[in-house]
Amino acid sequence: MSTRSWSVLSWNVRGINSNKKWDAIRDRVMNCNCDIVCLQETKNQSFDLMFIKKIYPSSFDAFEFIPLVGASSGSIIIWKSSLFSGTKIFENNFCMTVEFTSNHNNDSWILSNIYAPCTAPGKRDFLNWFKNIQMPDEVCWLVVGDFNL
Repeated sequence: MSTRSWSVLSWNVRGINSNKKWDAIRDRVMNCNCDIVCLQETKNQSFDLMFIKKIYPSSFDAFEFIPLVGASSGSIIIWKSSLFSGTKIFENNFCMTVEFTSNHNNDSWILSNIYAPCTAPGKRDFLNWFKNIQMPDEVCWLVVGDFNL
């Protein structure tokens, strides 16, 4: 069996709406040589491929996102379609989950990008939701993000 490891960058960017922030993100992505980028607190209402191409190396050409709701939310997962196919399989106020399939060997796995609330009631809601997830043991699942705990 042929295997490969993947590099995932997770970062609370605290907003993605300035050239200075775009440069910092591009530099970090290039320096860590990652295959997937998970950003939290993007503070952005929408994304399109032209916007992605401004910030990320050209090999990053696929993405899913949750838009800004309120003053400090929004998240995105960006990946290299040459390595993976990805499908968003879940989204709520705390999390976006994408199922990835490797173009290398057809292995599938799940990635959840978390951005949890900062308020006490919001934290309780998040923790109650999170502890009740019933992910089967045989599923490869990676959970990243900002849990605000």
